[in-house]
Amino acid sequence: MGSVDIGVWDLVIVVYVAGVAWGLFVIDARLAARAGLALLWPFGLLAFAVTLAVLLSVSLVASPAIGTVVLLSVAAALWVLSST
Repeated sequence: MGSVDIGVWDLVIVVYVAGVAWGLFVIDARLAARAGLALLWPFGLLAFAVTLAVLLSVSLVASPAIGTVVLLSVAAALWVLSST
């Protein structure tokens, strides 16, 4: 038997379609809510990343010690990258 070459985008499409099917048939809600959740579920990862970024930026202001460490780390990284 020959091997099947599955690309990354094929896998992404399969996962997305599986998520849509799950959202349409398993979630207990009205049809409009099920359709909306089924189509928009991949944005959950983006929302998670944005939430972490906002929490990190707020912690820089709320805690000066963390802000100082992050600022010095970024400055050191930029200095190292610019000197190479």
